Order: sequence, then C-alpha cells, then structure tokens
Amino acid sequence: MPYTVDFKNVSTGGLESSPVAETLAGLRANESRYYSNKYGHDFTVSPASEVPEVVDYVSRILKEERDIVIESRPLEATTFEVDGLRMTYVFYESGLAINVMYSIEDGGKRAVGFKLSDGMEIPEELGTRFKFARQKSKLAGVIRGSYFVIKGEY
Repeated sequence: MPYTVDFKNVSTGGLESSPVAETLAGLRANESRYYSNKYGHDFTVSPASEVPEVVDYVSRILKEERDIVIESRPLEATTFEVDGLRMTYVFYESGLAINVMYSIEDGGKRAVGFKLSDGMEIPEELGTRFKFARQKSKLAGVIRGSYFVIKGEY
C-alpha cells in the first residue's frame, strides 16, 4: 500500500530491517522535501514487493547500461512524473537509494543517481566505478552521491 513520506516527522517505517534505518529514513525524507518544495508533489513509496515492475525497471537499466547488479534487498520503490520527467526510486536495505531520471521527450535529461545513507559503506558493485561527492542534509546527515548518464532507450 503506497504512503506519503512525511519529511517533518521522519519515520523509519518500511525501512526497519536496514542497519542504517535512521539515516536511510532521513535520505528518503530529504527526497520527499525536495519534490514537495520544488514541484508541490507528494512523494509516495510502496513496499518493493508490491511494485516489482518498478524495481525491475531500475535493475534492467543498471544491468544494460553498466552491467551492475545490486546485491542488497530492495525495501521500497516509487515512480511518478513531474515537469516532463519520469522519476523512479528504489530504496535498498543496505542504505543505498537509486533514482532514475528519464525525460519523457527525446533528447532530454536521462540519468541514474546513487545516494548512500550516512554510515553505510560503498557497495562492492559500485566500488571503484564511481566517485561520490558529499552533500550535507539536515534530514539525512552526510549524503554521498554519484550518477551516470543513460545512453539507451527505456
């Protein structure tokens, strides 16, 4: 059942099995605040088991674009459209959050972003492939992030 992520009262609901549940919840709330402030969009998520097609979409892009397979269990996922972009998120038990930004119009921005919750190690499957920049967040502590541009059609 989908629910709206509250960024004012951060909850670990749905993320309890993560060893970094608190900071992953902060990361999820940080994304919710961004979409609320920028687009007036309510950021809702569902248990990953209820939206396997969303997880499969992200997994397919990772595999086909960079031969990446995420080892961690997906906990929650969402997909929505704002401002001509289809945004897709998967939050993983390890503390990793992956988003796919895919412009609906040809020639627009298309990329995969990785965000690491404060306190988690860089996953082995991403290891030396990406450099992670640091960003401070009141909700999530220090977020480390990286991305790559999508070349294929999805």
